[in-house]
Amino acid sequence: MRWEGRRQSDNIEDVRGSGGGMPGGGGMRIPIRAGGGGGIGIIIIALVLWLGFGINPLQFLDMLNGGGGGYEQTQNQTTANNGSSGPGVQGTPDKTDDFVATVLADTEDVWTKRFQDMGQQYKKPVLVLFDGQVNSACGFAQSATGPFYCPRDSKLYIDTSFFRQLAGQLNSPGDFAQAYVVAHEVGHHVQNLMGTLPKTDQAKQQAGSEAEANAISVRVELQADCYAGIWAHDDKSAGFVEEGDIDEALNAANQIGDDTLQKESRGQVVPDSFTHGTSEQRVSWFRKGFDTGDVKACDTFGGRI
Repeated sequence: MRWEGRRQSDNIEDVRGSGGGMPGGGGMRIPIRAGGGGGIGIIIIALVLWLGFGINPLQFLDMLNGGGGGYEQTQNQTTANNGSSGPGVQGTPDKTDDFVATVLADTEDVWTKRFQDMGQQYKKPVLVLFDGQVNSACGFAQSATGPFYCPRDSKLYIDTSFFRQLAGQLNSPGDFAQAYVVAHEVGHHVQNLMGTLPKTDQAKQQAGSEAEANAISVRVELQADCYAGIWAHDDKSAGFVEEGDIDEALNAANQIGDDTLQKESRGQVVPDSFTHGTSEQRVSWFRKGFDTGDVKACDTFGGRI
C-alpha cells in the first residue's frame, strides 16, 4: 500500500501509557459485543488464548455464553511472548502509528465523499490507541478483545500490538491486512451513522433465541466487511493500492472466519454460534464491496448471505 508521505488523520487519541483510564482495583468486566458495534478481534480470542497460553478455548466460549454480557480476564501477554514483529509496517511503533493515521485519513476521505453523494454529512470517528486496557463508553476492554468500535462514543479502539497477532497467530501478514482491520471498524461507524446498529441491536434484544441473535450479528459483521471493500475500491481508484494488497485483505478475511477459527480451537464447527460469518462469507462480502464499489450492494439484510 502506498501510504508514506500522505495525509494523516488528526482524529487520533493516544492513551497508551496512561492506564487507559482504568480506576484502581482488581479485575474488570468488559463488554462481549462492545456495546453492539462489534469488533473484528472478538471472535479470535479463544484461538489466541489457546495458541498463546494453552488455555482451553471451551472455557472461554462458556464465559461468552454466561450472564451479564461481560467476562473477567487477565491482560493478554501474547505479543510480549511473540518476538517477531512480522512484515509490513510492524517494525517500529512510530511507523505503525503513522500508518494507522494514514489509513484513517483514507477512510475519512472515502466516506466523506460517499456520504456527500448520498446527500448526507459524514461525521468522522476518533481512533483511540491503547495498550493493555482501555475505558470506553461501552465499558472496559483489554487487548485480548481485539480492535472494536463503540457506538456510544463513536470511537474505534485499537491496541496496535494486535497487528503482530494478526501476522503471527492468525497468519495474516502485510500492511493491507492491517488496513482491512481499521476499515472494518470504520464500517461499523458507517453502520452507526446510517442507523443500522441501533436497529440491529433492538432486533437482537427481541430475538427468540441466541442462535437468532447470532445470525443478526453475522449480517452486521459481513456488512462491515463489505464497507471495508468499498474503501479498498476507492483507495485503488486513487492509486494507493499496490499489487498483492487485496490478496492480503482477502487472506485476513479468510483466516478470521468463524468456521476456520472454530476448527482451529475446537476441532469442530457450530454454525449456530457464528457471530461474524464463515471464511467464505467474509471473503465474498469484502470482494463484493471491492468489485462493485456500490454501497447498495452491501445489503446483507436483504436475503441470503
